Parts: sequence; C-alpha cells; structure tokens
Amino acid sequence: MDQRVRQDAAARKVGDHQANGNVVEPAFRSQPRRNEESANERLKRDAEDRPWGSFETVDRGERYRVKRIVVKPGGQLSLQMHYHRAEHWIIVSGAAVVTRDDMRMLVRENEAVYIPIGMRHRIENPGKTPLCLVEVQVGSYLEEDDIVRLEDRYGRG
Repeated sequence: MDQRVRQDAAARKVGDHQANGNVVEPAFRSQPRRNEESANERLKRDAEDRPWGSFETVDRGERYRVKRIVVKPGGQLSLQMHYHRAEHWIIVSGAAVVTRDDMRMLVRENEAVYIPIGMRHRIENPGKTPLCLVEVQVGSYLEEDDIVRLEDRYGRG
C-alpha cells in the first residue's frame, strides 16, 4: 500500500482522532457532549399540567413545534389568539367543540382544524372521555407567552 492510500485510510477512521490535520467525528454520538442537552431532556421540560388537562412537546424546530394535548372531560382552553404563530389541530381521539372567531363547530376523530395567526380560538371537550389532539404550531415565535387570553374559566390572565 503506498503512502497516499495509507493517509486516506487514516483520514477515514471514525472517532475523535486527529488524522492528517482533520478531526473526524462519528456520524452518530451515543451520548451528548458536555454542555449539550439531549433532545429528550429538552422536550421533557416542555410537558406541563394545566387546569384543563396537559400538554407535552413531542418535536420542535426553528419555526415549528408539535404538541400532544390531552383535554379532560368538560375541560376548556382559554379563548385566545396569537400574534406570531398559526396552529393546526388534528383530533386523535374523542370529539371537540372548536371556536374560530365567532363560529363554533364539532370536530371529531381524524378531522383537522386550521387556526391562522390572529384568529380568536378555543378548544373544549364536551365528552365523558379525554380528548387527545396533536397541535402543530408554525411561526416566527413559538413560546407560551405569545398567548393572548381573552376569556378563561380558570382565572388566568
């Protein structure tokens, strides 16, 4: 094997090794580096209980966030709107009463609703079993402080 072939082979070795002045890193890392947070740890922090039920973030990117939301029987989210995001709701199980501005509609399992930026909206569970939905948020700012509450039965501002 000539010198060049040996150097190329050394440069292709996987691991945190110095080869020919280049650092070659593994494609997949079994553990996060120091000061790096795993995606699961970051998402676990985004699980919260609320008076109406609970939500957890299951995926997140720069301009999107995906939540799994469970609304207790009789539970109702606040009438709200957002300045920086739109939402897509997909009902996974149960049925929901959805308010979009001045319109109320019944939405069943495997049906979806789109909430554009700035639209007043609410979801409630009129049933006797938990309502489960997937919410996909899309926009320039996706934090919880983009919620403008207009009405809230639980006294939150």
